[in-house]
Amino acid sequence: MDRTQIDVTAAAAAMVVGQLRYGDMLLGTHTPYTWRKLTGWETLPGLDSGNVARPSQHGAHLGRLLSQTRTVGLDEMIVRAHADELGAVVEQLGAATAVVEDEMPLLVHIDTRGPLLAWARAVRREIPVELGYAVGTVTEAAVEWEATDPRRYTPAVQCAETGLPEPCLPWHGDYGHGPRGVPASTGDLLAHNHGSAPTHPMIELHGPVDTPRLTNTTTGAVLEYDVILEADEVLTIDTFDGTATLPDGESLLTAASVASWPEPAFTLDPGENTLTFRAAPDEPADPRAAAALRWRSAHW
Repeated sequence: MDRTQIDVTAAAAAMVVGQLRYGDMLLGTHTPYTWRKLTGWETLPGLDSGNVARPSQHGAHLGRLLSQTRTVGLDEMIVRAHADELGAVVEQLGAATAVVEDEMPLLVHIDTRGPLLAWARAVRREIPVELGYAVGTVTEAAVEWEATDPRRYTPAVQCAETGLPEPCLPWHGDYGHGPRGVPASTGDLLAHNHGSAPTHPMIELHGPVDTPRLTNTTTGAVLEYDVILEADEVLTIDTFDGTATLPDGESLLTAASVASWPEPAFTLDPGENTLTFRAAPDEPADPRAAAALRWRSAHW
């Protein structure tokens, strides 16, 4: 699923400090559902270590650290309404945290940095029914979510696009300076990840182009496909799910060249990333060919 196509910017802009939004459900400040404790949001998720013990020395060979699922909990919740309205308020919370198949946007706004976004499912809900229930108050309620992608994202989607590199085109100005060169497409683009974690972009390669190649020169990652895209064809690469498909659903994963990296390995590092879009050597640059990226900055 292309999550960059899901717009949550308006929902994020409407939130205030102390609020969470799960799907269409708002919790926290200015709602009947207040909370005293948020767990797992500012916590580094558990890590799986790839370190391997040295067989004849102290210590270990350094391996990768891969993050586990993020678990986010609202604890010590208070649900409060008029006694004759509490049932409807509880029912609304129950419907919003029902068991679902797909993860939904979970926006959390806890300070002046603004909301951050995760994709999660509710996996636990507790609504104690005690003496206060009869007068419109539930205490010690709780909701828990699991996010299979542990990263937290800025709600706004960033975009960048470039064509194939073209030569400078001469032109004559009217300002007494003689001939000049008008720079056309350079085939290069900058993608800035404002977070602290690598992020997976959605990529579209537009034809006509022979052997499209996109390189992140900052990380060294390459995506290259031994295919000719016609003028009306778009190759969509989901680097998170690891897919490369044409509009008719045909997969081009087997068309990846020997130089190409696995799609999930193509990420944007924190900070500035420089990318280049190229085609087969000696192929004339068609101005309709383009590489377009969409991404959200990612935070641990």
